[in-house]
Amino acid sequence: MNTVKVFTMKPCCRLLIYRQNPGFFGFSSPKWQCFFSKNSTNSYQNSTYCSQPSGKLGAQCVDYNHKPFRRQYTSWGNSRTLLEKCNAGIIRNANSFGVEALPRIRNKSSRTEAGANEKNTKSVYGRGGIDVKPLIEKIDKEEDIYKETKECKVGEADNVNNESSISSNEDEAVSTRGVGKEAEKEAWKVLANAIVTYCGSPVGTMAANDPTDTQPLNYDQVFIRDFVPSALAFLLKGDKEIVKNFLLHNLKLQSWEKTVDCFCPGQGLMPASFKVLTTPGEDGKEEERLDADFGESAIGRVAPVDSGLWWIILLRAYGKITGDLSLQERVDVQTGIKLILNLCLSDGFDMFPTLLVTDGSCMIDRRMGIHGHPLEIQSLFHSALRCSREMLSGDERSKNLVSVISNRLSALSFHIREYYYVDIKKINEIYRYKTEEYSTDAKNKFNIYPEQIPQWLVDWIPEEGGYLIGNLQPAHMDFRFFALGNLWSIISSLSTPRQNQSILKLIESKWDDLVGSMPLKICFPALEYDDWRIITGSDPKNTPWSYHNGGTWPTLLWQFTLACIKMGRTDLAWKAVDLAEKRLPAEHWPEYYDTRNGKFIGKQSRLYQTWTVSGYLTSKLLLENPEKASLLFWEEDYDLLEICVCALSKSGRNKCSRDAAKSHILV
Repeated sequence: MNTVKVFTMKPCCRLLIYRQNPGFFGFSSPKWQCFFSKNSTNSYQNSTYCSQPSGKLGAQCVDYNHKPFRRQYTSWGNSRTLLEKCNAGIIRNANSFGVEALPRIRNKSSRTEAGANEKNTKSVYGRGGIDVKPLIEKIDKEEDIYKETKECKVGEADNVNNESSISSNEDEAVSTRGVGKEAEKEAWKVLANAIVTYCGSPVGTMAANDPTDTQPLNYDQVFIRDFVPSALAFLLKGDKEIVKNFLLHNLKLQSWEKTVDCFCPGQGLMPASFKVLTTPGEDGKEEERLDADFGESAIGRVAPVDSGLWWIILLRAYGKITGDLSLQERVDVQTGIKLILNLCLSDGFDMFPTLLVTDGSCMIDRRMGIHGHPLEIQSLFHSALRCSREMLSGDERSKNLVSVISNRLSALSFHIREYYYVDIKKINEIYRYKTEEYSTDAKNKFNIYPEQIPQWLVDWIPEEGGYLIGNLQPAHMDFRFFALGNLWSIISSLSTPRQNQSILKLIESKWDDLVGSMPLKICFPALEYDDWRIITGSDPKNTPWSYHNGGTWPTLLWQFTLACIKMGRTDLAWKAVDLAEKRLPAEHWPEYYDTRNGKFIGKQSRLYQTWTVSGYLTSKLLLENPEKASLLFWEEDYDLLEICVCALSKSGRNKCSRDAAKSHILV
């Protein structure tokens, strides 16, 4: 088995140097034993799988729900399919999901147990992990910024267009509340019907559950990114079992074999999705197994870069909301975190702290010209690093990794804040850039030609407000507005407090373009004409203002709500929720909407899309419980701003490139 690389800190001007240890994070390399199934009556015939000797990491099988069943082999083998011998099970309690009955539970559920299983979980409201408290004097520097944001009154927005606040008319408000309650009730039923069970326990929710859909494709699978809003809805409602099962079962699938034409991607990759398959067993009873997809079956055969990042973010949210930190302290969970980090932090040819990824490796999972360093991946990467730094154990083996994480966070934060943020002032600066500069202190570091500034941006950018561009590479800036990356930059404090405020100001001032009839545009503007043909490859699903190409995705509502709560702009969040609430139930919870202002249901949009439902529910729960929302976002970590690996250099570099731009970090 190949040695896994562990990163340690060593003085260096530009690069973090690592060394190789004989084992993985202090563990000796396991010896794998492979077996071959010869049972001709078993559906798993001609499949190989591996097990690990007793006593090694991951060798022990645990029943998380304390239900007796026999596992056919261990969780850290090389097979792509997880096999467990058990009878097709049932969901144990419908009432815990906020509904009275589950008429269509997946996996042949025949009954529900009577009685409610109310769980009074104690939430933790303090900041966890190893985050350090910011210095008092540094907080004072930003106090005016937060004060300005928090004091934004609903009446101020009314002076603009009378649409930024909930209606003051009492009768209309009562009517809205009535519509909201009915919408929530229906949403919980739809979410409960989408629950997938495995060996008698809930393990996730399928992507869509339209009873009239005869060709579900892979929408009947459990996706990691799709399940996150469902998981938050369950956690905020007080049910943690389904989330815990989801986290642990995905962990088992993490290290398994995944190939495309005999080529294996890096160890630590999380699957994009998994499906529960049922087959006849030896004793005539049905057996269940988890079949994972790492991208080898996906359209375009693209590995999901964001799955592992979402898994880490959800793991932290589980601990914060439930107060149960025992899950993240488990040895196998700690190892899973390190495997993901090892994959993301491995040294390569890139000169930048951002993650280099291919097109279609995130929520936009088709060709859309986002290859390189897309903002969405960088914001999720930043969030996952902050989560990992909190959750990693304080033992000696993790100290070097925590140091590497801190340095990467510092470099990544500076890079995004300095080079990705644009407003009218910055665009004018780019418009006057000199090119072909050769020096370490060049102003136009990426050799951006002013002719790249598109005409739509010149006409569109407001006097106040700004945003983070979609991508940055040598001689290339993607000026499109990508909603998920900008919202997660606010949530994780990847952008500065003033930049966070500017992003929400931009959304407010360009409400018709970015929200319109339904929140929220996945990107703006759409690629049209030759751009659409060349960049998307003439993708018929990504026609202009549809799907990923300028389409409207209601699931972005919960992330918009969380960002608004953080910045004290709940008026914007309520306005968006009211828009969604009036249409989503009546139109059967579509996956996405088409046209420039989101008036029409997408031409290939699935109905009863689970993350549309759960995104709405999570938004309502966050607005009703803002103290819980505070557990899911991060405030500014001022100590990261002081970290720079250049300070450790003894190679004679006279001037750090960050010094010249340091004044921009907090303004």
